[in-house]
Amino acid sequence: MKRTNVMLVDDHAVVRVGFRLLLQAAEDMLVVAEADSGEAACATYLTVKPDVVLMDLAMPGIGGIEAVKRILARDERARILALSAHADTSHPKWVLKAGALGYLSKRSAPETLIEAIRTVAAGRMYIEAGIAQRMAVQDVTGGHGPVEQLSEREFEVFVLLARGMSVNQIAEMLHLSPSTVGTHLYNIKQKLAASNQAELTLIAVRHGLIEA
Repeated sequence: MKRTNVMLVDDHAVVRVGFRLLLQAAEDMLVVAEADSGEAACATYLTVKPDVVLMDLAMPGIGGIEAVKRILARDERARILALSAHADTSHPKWVLKAGALGYLSKRSAPETLIEAIRTVAAGRMYIEAGIAQRMAVQDVTGGHGPVEQLSEREFEVFVLLARGMSVNQIAEMLHLSPSTVGTHLYNIKQKLAASNQAELTLIAVRHGLIEA
């Protein structure tokens, strides 16, 4: 039986242990590496070249979406299944655009995770049914909130700002100039009708993008 080699990426050690135990119970899966940040995931991926990367999105540092883009920039054949504890539709929208093959909520049943990994390992897209339905309804009804109006880069900057990072910190992390980040910040405030960083944080919490 050919096993699917999986790399776990999550900043919480307890979560990684739980996923490792779950995947060990599946005869056709093997955890070959772990990483606790997006930066570590990018470095480890090149060494291990797993069949599937199980990528958490809400991590300190560059976060999961940027990590997905950097891994795919180095290996366009990389197969990445994104995970999030949040129920919003913004995260799946942007991580799938970044190149991830799948998106799953951490609240999903264990058998759903196994199915998703197998699907992504086969090169097919997998989106959790409930999330896919909400995304489809939004597309049909046009029911997008202000956060969904942000561009991909604006969304990344918005989440980092909401976590309390400064313009200079974000610029260094995303390899952008401070003036470019400042422009994104201005556009974000205009689109979300926010006047300061505290209001951006409150909006992010209300939309389930960060934990209170």
